[in-house]
Amino acid sequence: MANPSQLGFQDAASPVMEELLHFHDHTLMIVFLISTLVLYIIVAMVSTKLTNKYILDSQEIEIIWTILPAIILILIALPSLRILYLMDEVNNPLLTIKAVGHQWYWSYEYTDYEDLGFDAYMIPTQDLAPGQFRLMETDHRMVIPAESPIRVLVSADDVLHSWAVPSLGIKMDAVPGRLNQTAFIASRPGIFYGQCSEMCGANHSFMPIVVEAVPMIHLEDWSSRMLEDA
Repeated sequence: MANPSQLGFQDAASPVMEELLHFHDHTLMIVFLISTLVLYIIVAMVSTKLTNKYILDSQEIEIIWTILPAIILILIALPSLRILYLMDEVNNPLLTIKAVGHQWYWSYEYTDYEDLGFDAYMIPTQDLAPGQFRLMETDHRMVIPAESPIRVLVSADDVLHSWAVPSLGIKMDAVPGRLNQTAFIASRPGIFYGQCSEMCGANHSFMPIVVEAVPMIHLEDWSSRMLEDA
């Protein structure tokens, strides 16, 4: 969950998000170094009256400033491609959940169970319990087992939506008539919040996502209660 005035990312709750944070820090350090070098050169050029004929016309410098940016781009591209492939991998998921976006709520179907599905609406501000977050809580949470591979099939019923949970490193577009898939592993038990991240109409900001990761035994108890209530 993000904090007020927070400048960085949320704490990673999945291996992919941890990789994304490492890549962000890696790339940001390169950007800082380039910015510092460019700033130094600008200040030096403006503040000094001296000139160097070897800098004004130097084949060696031209070679360096051609090859060095190419090397920097490779140092950024290789880890980026690695993470892209990791995010696209779906290996033997323990549980498959179908998330369908509607105007303006999400519905979930647990495809490994015969008849387990529900709609998740935002809880109005006046109905919130103490400790709950405004505009972020839903009447039903998507419950998953912690430390287990989960596959999410994402689609939409009416307009474009986007199923996004930042702390899990997930953002998948929900397109009507199309089934997109993504996978993740929750590294620890907890409650993780997200929102629709695609402009989808008047109440776009009122369709939150709540993912609750629990131990496997608690998931079985929860699914049994949901099936009984159905």
